[in-house]
Amino acid sequence: MDALEPEPAVAAQIFGDHIENARRFTRNLAEQGEIRGLIGPLELPRLWTRHILNSAITAPLFPTGRVGDVGSGAGLPGLVGAIARPDITWVLIEPMERRTQWLQEQADELGLSNVEVHRGRSEDWSEGAVLDAVTARAVSALRTLLPLTAPLVRDGGELILLKGISADAEIEKAAKQIRAHKVTDLRVEAVGADVLDVPTRVVRGWVRRA
Repeated sequence: MDALEPEPAVAAQIFGDHIENARRFTRNLAEQGEIRGLIGPLELPRLWTRHILNSAITAPLFPTGRVGDVGSGAGLPGLVGAIARPDITWVLIEPMERRTQWLQEQADELGLSNVEVHRGRSEDWSEGAVLDAVTARAVSALRTLLPLTAPLVRDGGELILLKGISADAEIEKAAKQIRAHKVTDLRVEAVGADVLDVPTRVVRGWVRRA
């Protein structure tokens, strides 16, 4: 097994007082992630930079309130966000039982009282458009992702979606879905360029149904 990437010095800066919980979560993910089908076998040498910090750097973007993470999987970015932003209630939406078990275990072990784990698909979300913001990471292309995320956001709420280098092209291809779901001011932002070697690309937009 490859060795876990050493903790980058900037991690303590990004997590601040919550760095110890970030270390515990990263260690747990390194030890259990592959055997539980949460991360691939090649991820340990880049676990901090590619996954943990890539998620954590976006935490300041989210509004205080209730934020959904669709397809939370290993807890990226939802559990990482819950560690970095205890003032937010993070709703982790994940259909696979073994992954929801992991998410709840980690929330309990890390003492994250600001986490709600919901087993199910976002299409089956029963509470309606109530969340202040919704995020997702590595779920699907934007034209597929918007119908899974925008309906969960309240009027005036925000989408903050972690994407890759094709983010701009995905926006162009999702024009129909953007109109259908009343998403406005959609744009790509590079977050963390001042502290990370590779900034995180985020697609941000607001849902305005009125």
